[in-house]
Amino acid sequence: MPADFSIKNEVAIVTGASAGLGRHFAKLLAASGAKVAVCARRRDPLDELADEIRSSGGVALPIELDVTDSASAAAAVDRAVNGLGPVSILINNAGLAVDKPLLETCDDDWDRVLDTNLKGAWMMARETARHMMAAGIGGKMVNIASILGVTATPRVHSYAASKAGLLHLTRTLALELARYKIRVNAIAPGYVETDLNKELLAGPTGDHLKKRVPQRRFAQPADLDGALLLLCSNAGAYMTGSVITVDGGMTLSTL
Repeated sequence: MPADFSIKNEVAIVTGASAGLGRHFAKLLAASGAKVAVCARRRDPLDELADEIRSSGGVALPIELDVTDSASAAAAVDRAVNGLGPVSILINNAGLAVDKPLLETCDDDWDRVLDTNLKGAWMMARETARHMMAAGIGGKMVNIASILGVTATPRVHSYAASKAGLLHLTRTLALELARYKIRVNAIAPGYVETDLNKELLAGPTGDHLKKRVPQRRFAQPADLDGALLLLCSNAGAYMTGSVITVDGGMTLSTL
């Protein structure tokens, strides 16, 4: 029997869905048959994304969400459940980075990144788990981390710390929630080319980074599709607390 990668008629929440990987993940899940709550702070791009998904025959519900605010997180999950049905998939994708030398990084820079990347993921996991446990149907949570959570690079101190924390949060949540049939895993991408960083990666910085990638290319968003569908479907039913690295071999040179 082939592996079961189907997620048809499941309800998924995707945070940070207004652009970049979040937008790609939302479209992928919808194309694979899931009903998707697309969540972010900016409403206009969410409406545009939802319309695009619907025009392709999918189901999407745009929801304004600030992952740094606990009331907003709880309200977003409630809206997803009331609008689409019991949530069985959470993609914790919302994130940001501050690229500054240590001595130029202020307290607000640090707090903003940690609140979004780590605390936000924790709050969304808490609120989604509350519904999954009440529904008694289990579920899947996928945290979008980064290879910078396991390797070191200068200037992105808060981002690296948040992603390292997210990887360990993945493990602790997996341990606690397994009894409720909720699986929690993470994907740690390397450098992925999106509209947000395309110009940077096409310049001298990108040339330098590409030389550190054994495959000598940056990832495209579609390179993460297999890992995401594995963790969201029954094909990954015996996986929890796992981290799938998708980086073209970049971290191999640091092992």
